[in-house]
Amino acid sequence: MTQGTVSNLIHDRNARGRTKIGWLDSYHTFSFGNFYDPGRMGFRALRVINDDRVAPGAGFPMHSHRDMEILTYVIEGALEHKDSLGNGAIIKPGEAQVMSAGTGITHSEFNSSGTDPVHFLQIWILPDEQGLKPRYEQRDFPLEEKQGQWRLIGAKDGRSGAVTIHQNVDLYVSILAAGDRLFYTLQPERYGWLQVAKGMVVWGDQTLREGDGVAIAAGEQLDLSSDTGAELLLFDLA
Repeated sequence: MTQGTVSNLIHDRNARGRTKIGWLDSYHTFSFGNFYDPGRMGFRALRVINDDRVAPGAGFPMHSHRDMEILTYVIEGALEHKDSLGNGAIIKPGEAQVMSAGTGITHSEFNSSGTDPVHFLQIWILPDEQGLKPRYEQRDFPLEEKQGQWRLIGAKDGRSGAVTIHQNVDLYVSILAAGDRLFYTLQPERYGWLQVAKGMVVWGDQTLREGDGVAIAAGEQLDLSSDTGAELLLFDLA
């Protein structure tokens, strides 16, 4: 980890944990599985960001969770979801999926293609209360709503068509073309986490690349630009 602009802490992509087996190549921004770093236990209510690539036809068989808000954001390819609530869906780029594990849910996630890999982020957020009723939600967000601007895709109140997250967090996505510039100002009592899902972005004197994350100080202002294009996730957190 290195110190970034204006007292913000960069979590370097090369310092992430990694799980690599035959069908899975996964990078862990925060401690997960066999990767443990006491300095990387999460940020505010954000607990896990796993950057997963799954081979064609392979995936995570049925397994269970409790008391966690689990979001899936597909960057390339398509992911097939099934769960104990009876849901079955294909998650594609441009869509946001959230699963509230609550009192308990079992699910599987498989690459729906027999020929192409799938690349996605799996995000875990601690809920604001335990013992919630398990639920599933998935929505599509067209490219034009994210191009060169922030699009809210997840929020506690589900406003503006976002999926509902049981936590005081607003999750935004933006897709930048070369030459785009993007701004965001955190309120004085709010903190941010910026995750570069794809491409490269410049903030002040720092160049952030795919896999980099930044813990952002309360009240900070973001002034981002890209010479090559980028796909970004921004968590606005209590």
